[in-house]
Amino acid sequence: MIWFTEHWTEGVGLTVKASEVKRIKSKYQEILVLDTPEFGKMLILDGLVQTTERDEFIYHEMLAHPGMVMHPNPERILIIGGGDGGTVREVLKHRSVKEVHLCEIDEEVILVSEKYFPTISEKLKDPKVKIFIEDGNSFIEEKKDFYDLIIMDSSDPVGTSQVLFKREFYEKVKNSLRKNGIMVAQTESPILQEEYFSKAFSEIRKVFRNVGVYLAYIPTYPSGMWSFTIASDFVDIKDTSQNTARLKELKTKYFCDSIYACLFSLPKFIQEIIRKS
Repeated sequence: MIWFTEHWTEGVGLTVKASEVKRIKSKYQEILVLDTPEFGKMLILDGLVQTTERDEFIYHEMLAHPGMVMHPNPERILIIGGGDGGTVREVLKHRSVKEVHLCEIDEEVILVSEKYFPTISEKLKDPKVKIFIEDGNSFIEEKKDFYDLIIMDSSDPVGTSQVLFKREFYEKVKNSLRKNGIMVAQTESPILQEEYFSKAFSEIRKVFRNVGVYLAYIPTYPSGMWSFTIASDFVDIKDTSQNTARLKELKTKYFCDSIYACLFSLPKFIQEIIRKS
């Protein structure tokens, strides 16, 4: 057994007791799979926890379903990042979906996930899914007025992911959306990564007319409090009274009608961060 620590800041982190299952160096990053007593298998990229068997459903459900429910008829979906397949699995729970494109820069993440995380990656071979091993920033330039929903399942804004948190990229996302299109992005921890959170929200608000922030509580992510930012030019994303019948069709463990109804209820300190962004 070993002790693994993800350092959230210089003074705080997450430490787990684990056994090493797999460690490889891909073209882009170090990929590590650990087996832990509390969280099951854990996927780590360059020292940062990406997902675990025990709590992955919280992140993937909250990243996928709010935007899917808000859209009047989501048929064509793009997921940038998310090579573990969890977000693919969740969007395919919606009967309207005809096509899902997954754009993941590192094929090794997909291969590792298929081998060691079968309950997360189980839908990657679904006939509705097409996988592109490409850089999301370049890939999206070729898709104008094409998608109903674009989901940013990106890793932390370091290295190759930094560009995915900038206004220029969000402009490309907007151009790739059809009428009524919606973008959803994970936007880090408002507590331990306030600067990243505030900057991402600010950049998205410069591009889209309607923007909202919501939260989920994910034990293995920095501070446990995690933010998501959703945006659209045409859909009033703050109106959570629409399309609620779809919620009854979903088999979920975290996302539900009561969470959806108060999705944008935020603590005062986060409202203040947003106001100043």
